[in-house]
Amino acid sequence: MNAAPAPESPLPTADAAVRKPPDALGLALGAVSLLFPFIALFLAHPLGPMVVVLALVAVLVLRAVTGLGKKQPQALTWAALAAACLLGIGSTINANLAMRLYPVLMNLAMLSAFALSLVRPPTMIERFARVFEPDLPEAGVRYTRTVTWIWCAFFVLNGSIALWTALEASLATWALYNGLVSYSMMGLLLGGEFLVRGPVRRREERRAASQASK
Repeated sequence: MNAAPAPESPLPTADAAVRKPPDALGLALGAVSLLFPFIALFLAHPLGPMVVVLALVAVLVLRAVTGLGKKQPQALTWAALAAACLLGIGSTINANLAMRLYPVLMNLAMLSAFALSLVRPPTMIERFARVFEPDLPEAGVRYTRTVTWIWCAFFVLNGSIALWTALEASLATWALYNGLVSYSMMGLLLGGEFLVRGPVRRREERRAASQASK
């Protein structure tokens, strides 16, 4: 007699989330958002900053709308929509400045989402971590909270530099920093956190083992 098949889990596993094919539209919209400083550098003069900003607003709104109902934190979605609204309003006042302030607004949006998660847990980094490790231990929760604080500090620093480039630097310098240097800094932060994560986790595991043996 054959055994009855095991019921399927109602919740997707981390492996399933990893194996899920990427959303082509989401990737394309994300690429446009990331490359916007260089897009603005080459298109602002021939098309005008107003056209460039309004196109960006459309991309941000479409990206946010297509992200609704998916696994991304809703705070990030609403933060992006708020940034799009501010850009749209700003373009009617000073389109060139609004175009340059886009990186500042995105840093402010990310800072708001991450900081709000510190007040209303789980923190943003904990949410990301639980995609791959649903049963995150208490030590992991504390660690992700610390990392969320670090990202908040990064957004403050990066947003401040982005504001300076928007107000004082040339368009080429603005594009270089916000389209390359800032992302390189993010990569360094991600890489540094990855290197630190292993030793911290092993230390916590040894501590837990030591307490269990007492």
